[in-house]
Amino acid sequence: MTVFLFVSGLALLIIGAEALVRGATKIASGLGISPLIIGLTIVAFGTSSPELAVSIKAGVSGQADIAVGNVVGSNIFNVLFILGLSALIVPLYVSQQLIKLDVPLMIGLSLVTLLIALDQHISRIDGLLLVTGLIVYILVLVYMGIRNVNDTDKPDKNTITENNSTRIGNWPLNVILVVGGLTLLVIGSRWFVNSAVTIANYFGISEVIIGLTIVAAGTSMPEVVTSIVAAIRNERDIAVGNVVGSNIFNIMGVLGISSIVAPAGIDVTEAIIGFDIPIMTAVAVACLPIFFSGGKISRWEGGLFLGYYVAYTLYLVLDATGHDSLPLFNDIMFYFVIPLTVITIIIIAIRELRPEDKS
Repeated sequence: MTVFLFVSGLALLIIGAEALVRGATKIASGLGISPLIIGLTIVAFGTSSPELAVSIKAGVSGQADIAVGNVVGSNIFNVLFILGLSALIVPLYVSQQLIKLDVPLMIGLSLVTLLIALDQHISRIDGLLLVTGLIVYILVLVYMGIRNVNDTDKPDKNTITENNSTRIGNWPLNVILVVGGLTLLVIGSRWFVNSAVTIANYFGISEVIIGLTIVAAGTSMPEVVTSIVAAIRNERDIAVGNVVGSNIFNIMGVLGISSIVAPAGIDVTEAIIGFDIPIMTAVAVACLPIFFSGGKISRWEGGLFLGYYVAYTLYLVLDATGHDSLPLFNDIMFYFVIPLTVITIIIIAIRELRPEDKS
């Protein structure tokens, strides 16, 4: 029965997120908002709804490890797995707005998360500040979207009339999709979290590991599907904006709201502070030089991201089981793989930024 609830809860999360994103995206598209803004807001926030529902449920229930682990694990999964897999399918060209605004913001928020968690507690005040920051960020994006719309040529009157009638006719269906999606997310999150905790206790696995892996990857499935489909359809702004926007929303929205609704804020374990949040921050920082290298994420860079996610997951498994090969694995990663990767990225970034080397 527990496995059935786990699978059913995950299915409801995915279906609910799909309905929410479909309805919200059509509404936003009808208003003439650019694909990048849609990817950073409607799509990103919609596909992050499972993380929000799960973390709020976990926070209210006093399961802080799942609430925090879900956010941190999802952000790591989003960049390394989703961007990596999407780039393997087709190289992803990166918008200048992402490089100048959104990726630096994602890096800054990752550092902020580390700072506010150093005392092993994220208070309601911390959560309120994060949510306030999210509101400001949304307002900035809305302003940029309106400015972009005003800068484009206006369509003729017949096109406007046709679009308006189409929008009005679709409004009821889109509203039903949004409300229905939110309802499925609430039910699915309850089943998913409860069954995940039961499974963790049965196998003797800590809630931290479950939150960082199974719950994080499971609630990120809408992002996986959305970014892959967007990449295949050549909607690359949506593919990349979905990931970056989701990570920003996860920190300011999911972590912030979870901290506010939790009875006494959210406690953070030393393990997450000492390892997982720094990894989340390092992954965010790694995006910047890769995004700068030609303004795109190439296939080999996607493969690199994907490989690092496999290594991260393997580390969690080895550490949780106390495997004898863990020290050797650590030595290989920290003294060979990571330094080699950093050097390679720096060399490529310098080469791409040198004007004389560009055709």
